Amino acid sequence: MTTRGVNHLHSSTQPEASRFVAWRNFLRDGANCPIRPGIYVVASFLAIAAATPAFAQSDRLLRVIVNSAKDGVQPDAELTLREAILLVNGTLPADKLTDAEKMQVSPSTERSRIEFNLTGDTTIRLTEELPPLATGLTIDGTTQPGYKGDRSVITELALPAPIVAIAPVEGAFIFRGLTVAADDVTIRGLSLYGFTSNHEEPSLNTPNTPTTPPADIFIAHRLPPPDIRKQRIPANFAPFYPDDLPPKGTIIENNWLGIPPSADGLGRTAGVRSAFGVSVFNGTGTIIRRNWIADHEGSAVITSVRATDLRVTENAILANGVAGMPDAIRLEGNVDQAQITGNVICGNDGSGVYLFKPDGAVQIRDNQITYNGRRLRRAAVYLMGNNHQVINNQVGYQTGPGVVVAAVPHSERAVITGNRFVGLEGLSIDLITQQNTNVVDYQVGDGLNPPRNNFFRRLETGNAAIAPPQFVTRNFVALASADGSIQTAPIQIYGRADPGSAIEIYRVTSANGENSLTEPIAKVTTDSKGEFVTALSGLKLGEQISAIATDPRYGTSEPAAIAQIRAIAATSVDLPIATPPSSAPSCVTLSPPPPEPPPVVPTPIVLKVPRNIHFALDKDFISPTTAKVLDQIVKVLQENPMVMVTIVGHTDPRYTYEYNLALGERRARNTRNYLLKKGIAAERMTIRSEGKRQPATPGRNKLDFARDRRAEFIYKDARDIEIIIQEYDLQIER
Repeated sequence: MTTRGVNHLHSSTQPEASRFVAWRNFLRDGANCPIRPGIYVVASFLAIAAATPAFAQSDRLLRVIVNSAKDGVQPDAELTLREAILLVNGTLPADKLTDAEKMQVSPSTERSRIEFNLTGDTTIRLTEELPPLATGLTIDGTTQPGYKGDRSVITELALPAPIVAIAPVEGAFIFRGLTVAADDVTIRGLSLYGFTSNHEEPSLNTPNTPTTPPADIFIAHRLPPPDIRKQRIPANFAPFYPDDLPPKGTIIENNWLGIPPSADGLGRTAGVRSAFGVSVFNGTGTIIRRNWIADHEGSAVITSVRATDLRVTENAILANGVAGMPDAIRLEGNVDQAQITGNVICGNDGSGVYLFKPDGAVQIRDNQITYNGRRLRRAAVYLMGNNHQVINNQVGYQTGPGVVVAAVPHSERAVITGNRFVGLEGLSIDLITQQNTNVVDYQVGDGLNPPRNNFFRRLETGNAAIAPPQFVTRNFVALASADGSIQTAPIQIYGRADPGSAIEIYRVTSANGENSLTEPIAKVTTDSKGEFVTALSGLKLGEQISAIATDPRYGTSEPAAIAQIRAIAATSVDLPIATPPSSAPSCVTLSPPPPEPPPVVPTPIVLKVPRNIHFALDKDFISPTTAKVLDQIVKVLQENPMVMVTIVGHTDPRYTYEYNLALGERRARNTRNYLLKKGIAAERMTIRSEGKRQPATPGRNKLDFARDRRAEFIYKDARDIEIIIQEYDLQIER
């Protein structure tokens, strides 16, 4: 790359291993890391100013058209994206351009703009990290000829397919796609994917120094954090120093992050996965709207030092967290007045929204949060801190509770109302108590709390241990006809709760042994004695109801013990309780929907598919022979998209329980990763480990041990599935 007099351009001579060596450990351990990433990574912040140390901003507003998918800075007939950024930053003088390049530059009226007019290849392959965006501008991929902004690839949200993509050149590890270091930057209509670190281990002479997280889009102040070798780090890192000003007003809209562009959004999992989608390390007033954010190794959206007044709205956030930080949206640092609204959050490996020791209050409203917890059993929404609101969300099919309010740090005044829950493995709302201190209690809830029998319970329980409502009876009776319709006047419902509480009554469905608050049907307020009464219509015999109480001083309670609508003596048989239908996960629907298939005679369909694959002694990698077996499974799953699978890792009985449980986890995870690389959607797969608890055979010879070392596939579908018992990939120890 020639510099044409711009001799201060960033040099990439620093070894990759020395810059990014700790990222693999951070990503691998992030799922259970107790340290705030904003603090964990500060020690070796990637100096944003390294690319443009002077940060000399242009005194003119420019409109620059990128007409080359190449990367570099050199005098020729075309303008690259790198040259365009340097031009608007003011670090590449316009008089250094050739006459042909000058034809792509003109004055702009409101702010600087970078537009696109690429011919042929529309994917910009980077050889090194781009300079930070150091002045207010718009990078607009919707200007590329052929962009169809009026056509969404799915029906749930308006998500047009981008044409212009930004990705690392094959074989290169680029830390991040675009870095925002100035106010009023808009990034629109682009696909960014494949941005991560090189995951290499450090040499003996290179310190293992963490860095800030890699991301498709990274937002932070211009100046790097202090060099801790020379000066003291300010307390809490936020802000680092008075001149470390966060960028304001960043807008990220209509982009695809983590996935390459395609006509239907199905080009996912291609190439190297991005680490994170959007990392708001330090920024205020950031807007992230109408983006498709999928298939990241870590979270789709993560905050760190400061992300006040953040808006995350109308995004499709699917299948993230497959290798590290598992939660779709992870908020920490100062996130006061953040709003998470109108998103489809589905098929991610941990929680849909996870708040980790945040400062300030967050509103989570009108989201569809379903089928999360694919790898780690967690709550759909996990709250730490005070004054959060979780309102009118659809929460379902979670391998954990719906909404959890932590006890440590002390968390209260979380208002959780108007939500619809279904298919949970836990309570719809779970307030954690400090009496239960295991990690699993804080991640996935501890079940119904005992009655609040003393003042100290308020100090040691989420939402100050506000008591759930109590119905005066577990059976409310009514006169009903044979079809279950109630013939009398509306049913009077009586109960008690804390005085002055707002009571929300729910219709309940039962699934997975838990009772989910499926539909809010009435609201009432308790009187000065804590009593409430309301009349309910439209219920049938056999239906169940529950309720929650919200006290403005403390927040929302756990659900009340259920009550049932039953018949008086005139009717002898109650109707069965309705349960939600079981179906394969469906996060989004492609638009336009496929035509209805012609009617067929309902005949059983039998699938022939292997049940087990096998591993060598004390190994978790996929052997070439086993890969052939997995390819058979991939073929069946591709041909039958309604089939879901649970992958269970097993070991032989030798060595300790803990070691084998971890080994089984790695075998299951590596098996799923193989299927992910072959294009099987993450939301179709769940993994777990049984370690040595379920041997394949009772024997204890080498052949029996080889059969024990396996990953077992448990298929779920309405049709018949014929399991193939295959052992040609057995790996018998010598």
